[in-house]
Amino acid sequence: MSTHNWPFIGSDAIADGRLKKHQLRAKYRPLFPDIYVPHDAAPTLRQRAVAGWLWSRRQGVIAGLTAAALHGAKWVDDTNPIELVWSNTRPPAGIRTFDMRLGAEELVGKYGLPLTTLERTAFDIGRRGTLDEAVARLDALGNATGLQVDGVLAVAAAHSGARGLRQLEKALQLYDPGAASPKETWLRLLVVRAGYPKPRTQIPVRSPDGRRKYYLDMGWEDLMLALEYDGEQHRKDPVQYASDIRRSEDIAELGWSRVRAVKANSSFDILRRLERAWRSRLYPDRKIS
Repeated sequence: MSTHNWPFIGSDAIADGRLKKHQLRAKYRPLFPDIYVPHDAAPTLRQRAVAGWLWSRRQGVIAGLTAAALHGAKWVDDTNPIELVWSNTRPPAGIRTFDMRLGAEELVGKYGLPLTTLERTAFDIGRRGTLDEAVARLDALGNATGLQVDGVLAVAAAHSGARGLRQLEKALQLYDPGAASPKETWLRLLVVRAGYPKPRTQIPVRSPDGRRKYYLDMGWEDLMLALEYDGEQHRKDPVQYASDIRRSEDIAELGWSRVRAVKANSSFDILRRLERAWRSRLYPDRKIS
């Protein structure tokens, strides 16, 4: 049997003669009960999703965060349990099952697997965890797919008695697919809750010579004030760092003011600097103390 054909159901491989029992033990390890991968394999989330589906004897439907990742959402931890809609109430470690009702219109095929649709996936992940977690997950899904709120609301209307609908409604009101990372979601929620108008995300600007195009994380175009989150790569990658310098100079020459946030900044510090920048843009002729 080719080591490329994994994961697979061990008992099936023995029954149809592809492997002997000693070969199965010697070359493969169980990822889930009766579902095998090579001993030295490090399965991807997609491969673990296949393994979870095979464990359900091909009856389960990939859902939740696993479905979100397979739809293209970033920032889903590869070590998260595989989530399945299936009635089994005692899944093994590494699998999480949900006994939920799914309509035929809420299913889609992808990578040879049955998944919840984009809208149904959003409906599920928007009702779970804290509100901020739900918004960040919806943002990530929308950033990858262009998820439309109306489609999610249509699913909600079809499941009027489901748990978590109030949170889903709040999360969809805060949802913005322009967020390119969970930290950008956090930053946007921070300033909105502090009373600032909702910023526009991914604002396109061109360099003064017109040769380079940038996207500002978020900001207020009427004030030409941007708010951006700089990840660790901006400091550690010398090529990225050099590009950031040119970008900063171009944006400043265009007349934009920026407040930049990094991991070490506290919420208080970010809001204090934003308030100062806001007043400076509102009253450019007044000295800001």
